[in-house]
Amino acid sequence: MHTPLWLWLAVLAFIVVMLAIDLVAHRKAHVIGVKEAATWSAVWVALGVGFGAIIWAFWGAEFGQQYFAGYLIEKSLAVDNVFVWAIIFAHFAVPAQFQHRVLFLGVLGALIFRGIFIAGGAVLIANFSWVLYIFAAFLLYTGFRMIRQRDEHLNPDQSKVLGAFRRLVPMTDTFHGQRLLVRKGGLIMATPLLAVLVLIETTDVVFAVDSIPAIFAVTDEVFLVFTANAFAILGLRAMYFLLADLIHRFVYLKIGLALVLMWVGVKMLLKIDVFYIPTPISLAVIASILAVSVIASLRATRGQGRQHLPTPADPPFRVATEEEDAQLEPLLRRRRRVGRTEHPDRNDATRPQR
Repeated sequence: MHTPLWLWLAVLAFIVVMLAIDLVAHRKAHVIGVKEAATWSAVWVALGVGFGAIIWAFWGAEFGQQYFAGYLIEKSLAVDNVFVWAIIFAHFAVPAQFQHRVLFLGVLGALIFRGIFIAGGAVLIANFSWVLYIFAAFLLYTGFRMIRQRDEHLNPDQSKVLGAFRRLVPMTDTFHGQRLLVRKGGLIMATPLLAVLVLIETTDVVFAVDSIPAIFAVTDEVFLVFTANAFAILGLRAMYFLLADLIHRFVYLKIGLALVLMWVGVKMLLKIDVFYIPTPISLAVIASILAVSVIASLRATRGQGRQHLPTPADPPFRVATEEEDAQLEPLLRRRRRVGRTEHPDRNDATRPQR
């Protein structure tokens, strides 16, 4: 698959433009409702599917199917990521109107980190073919572990990264709007929103360790790996606001995701020395596993509506009052200019006489 430099630049430019549009559309802090989230989710899915159609039309069915297989894997694994975000936001009682800013920055960081991981994975595979055995074994192990730990959930208080952040970085105990940093008493301090962002970025890195080997199992094309990741990640914010209150209904999804990882692990092992499973079969298996797990989940929880995750009775952080916000100092201080204008009350007698 030949992908000229201008095509990479065009895709990157399109991603930047869409991020800018999203940022402008949500520049003011507000609670994002289900209708708005559904609209944006439809936009992002349409863009992802539309790009796959372009791949199919210009580079053929094989590459188009590889893109859609990778996109489906990344999109499904992203649902599990969304549920982890919901747990983090509920644990720290992050006000709903501030969540989009954190997720926007989180997705921006995810694009950067995954780009680095994809480049590193491509270099390893190109120079050390035996790495594929490690990737395949890791996918099988991860899938098995997900099945065993399907009922376990993240406990943010046990995060070593968050613990280190709180020890090393001065931090307030109050949310100050969408600010990540504030200045108090001459000291620049992090707000709880920055701590939440660090934890979200950390969890995404962990998810990337699973998803990047998985997508390399269905395509060797770096361009397809990156674009499938990018278009799947771009819709994560809208997906979160659409599905966060439905976590309790996807009871079998984790088993489905585990089986998908194990399937692509087996596919990768067979591909190395034994047999290449055609992409249409691989795509059909992935879609079938996910469809069965989602349908079975919805049937098992039929009649259950949206439910907010419970927040702690005594949350670790609170929202600052207007008086507390008014007492904040400017984050960036201007240096005072040295000169005559700095001392307007200076005695004119000190000026040299003509």
